[in-house]
Amino acid sequence: MFKLDNKPLSSDRAFTDAAGIQYPANWLRLSSVEEKTAIGITEVADDPWYDQRFYFGVNNPKDLAGLKTQWKATQSQICDSLLTPSDWRVTRAAELGQAVASAWLTYRGAVRSACNTRQTEINAVADVPALIELLFGQPTITRQQTDSEGNGVVDSDGNPVMETVANSAIATAWPTPI
Repeated sequence: MFKLDNKPLSSDRAFTDAAGIQYPANWLRLSSVEEKTAIGITEVADDPWYDQRFYFGVNNPKDLAGLKTQWKATQSQICDSLLTPSDWRVTRAAELGQAVASAWLTYRGAVRSACNTRQTEINAVADVPALIELLFGQPTITRQQTDSEGNGVVDSDGNPVMETVANSAIATAWPTPI
């Protein structure tokens, strides 16, 4: 991040220095370090990033119990949004005494089951990083292969042999809509 007179400067945005000289929006991108320094611009490290959904600040997690309550409610909302498009089928069947196709009943049951499982998984996490991984982790991870004794496997050149495996720390997937 660049600062002038201790005020942050946005990239690709025009600015004016203390002497009233105006600089165009592309000036920061196109100028050299020497040109920036000559007018008093300094470069400082960006503030550390943190996920505001889960943290109040860097290394300052929100209350885990509160987060669990919030994210379980979110699962209920997702469940509702997945069921809503087929609610008319159930309503029609109830009003007219018709059957609902078994594929729809199976799907709706799978959605409710996935919701319950996801809420149970949320309840089981031990800390905020585990909750983040559960909800937003990648479905597969790449890691070094290990032998039967837990030692890392390497090839003939001494490079680690990598493998891609399912990430067991992520939440149960929602069923594919019909």
